[in-house]
Amino acid sequence: MKILAIETSCDETAAAVVEDGRWVRSSVVASQIALHQRYGGVVPELAARGHVTAITPVIRTALSDAGLTMRDIDTVAVTTGPGLAGALLVGVNAAKGLAAAAGRPLVGVNHLEGHIAANWLVPEVIPPGTAFDATRDVPPPALPAICLLVSGGHSEIILVEAPGRYRHLGRTRDDAAGEAFDKGARLLGLGYPGGPLIQLAAAGGDPARFDLPRAWLPDSHDFSFSGLKTALLRLIEPYRLPAEPGPPDDAPFPAHRPRRLRDDLPVSDLAAGYQAAVVDVLAVKAVAAARETGARSLVLAGGVAANAALRQRLDDELAAVWPGGGAPAVHYPALWLCTDNAAMIGAAASWRLGGATREWTDDVRPRWPLAELLPLETGVGSP
Repeated sequence: MKILAIETSCDETAAAVVEDGRWVRSSVVASQIALHQRYGGVVPELAARGHVTAITPVIRTALSDAGLTMRDIDTVAVTTGPGLAGALLVGVNAAKGLAAAAGRPLVGVNHLEGHIAANWLVPEVIPPGTAFDATRDVPPPALPAICLLVSGGHSEIILVEAPGRYRHLGRTRDDAAGEAFDKGARLLGLGYPGGPLIQLAAAGGDPARFDLPRAWLPDSHDFSFSGLKTALLRLIEPYRLPAEPGPPDDAPFPAHRPRRLRDDLPVSDLAAGYQAAVVDVLAVKAVAAARETGARSLVLAGGVAANAALRQRLDDELAAVWPGGGAPAVHYPALWLCTDNAAMIGAAASWRLGGATREWTDDVRPRWPLAELLPLETGVGSP
C-alpha cells in the first residue's frame, strides 16, 4: 500500500510517500521559517500564500524521489486539521484534485494523530529500487503507551491503547510548551522559532541561578506555563531599554521589532532556567502517568520532542522512578519526524484506510481535538 501524503497545517509545505504505514519512500518539506522570522511568528495569510507557491513542486519532488507516478499511488492522504484554515485549504484542495484525477481514495488525517504515528515509522528514507531490509526495521512501541504530545499549539498526555484508540489524561490549561518557548525566546530577544533558539542559548547556562516556578497542579496531569512566562518577564524587565523611535511601518504585515535589552542580560542562565522549568514539569507528569497506568512504553510526539533537554530529563526521571530497572521503554521519533512533515500523515492514514472514500467532501477543521476522533474498533498495528 503506497500512500501519497500531504501536510500544510501551519508553515511547512510537505509531501511524502509512505509504504505499508511504516516505510518512508520519500519526504519533502519546504519550510517558511525565513518568511515569518521578521514578524516574530507565523502570519496565517502569508503562510497560505507560501503553500500555494510550494505545493505543486513539493508533491512532484516527493513522487520523483520515490521513483513513482500517481499511477503507482494507492491512496492520497492529507491533513484536514487542526491548523490554520487558509493553510489547510491549500493542502486539502490539492489532495482532492489529485485523488479525483487519479481515481484514488482520499483519507483525511488529524494532524495530532500524525505526530503520534511518527513513532511507528522506520526513521529512514528508502531510495527507489531498494528492497526492504528487515534488519533496518524497528519494532513499534509496545502498547499501551503514554504519549507526551508537545508542540507549538498542543501539550497533552495521552494513553494510547492502540493506534486510533486514545484516552486523554491531561492537557495544557493555557500556553502549550512550544508556545511557551516561542514567547520566552521573544522576551529574551532571541527571535523565532523559539524552541531551537532557547536550547542553543541554554547551552553552558546555569539553570539553578534563577528560581523560576513550576506549575505542578497537584492531583492532575494538566500543564500550565503562563505563570512561568510572567516570571521570566519580571526577571528581564530591569534589563529592558526604552524603545527607539523608528520609521512608520505601513506594510500590510508590520515587522516585529524586538525589545531592546542591556548587554549584561544573563541570557544563557535565564534560557537554561526557563528551559529546565518547562521540561521538568513535562517529564515528571509524563512519567507519573506511565507509572499510574502501567504503560509498557512512553512515546514523545510533536516539535518539542526534538528538545535534547526534554529527552535527557525523561531518561533521568524514569531512572529515578524505576531505580532497579523495569521502566517503560522510551521511543523518540527521529528529529526530522518531530517537526511537521507528511510522512507522519501517511503513517496515520494507514490506520484509517477504512474511512477512505472516492466522494470525499469533508471541509477543513481548524479546531479538531484528538478527543473528537472516531476511535478505531480494532487495534490496527498493535502487537
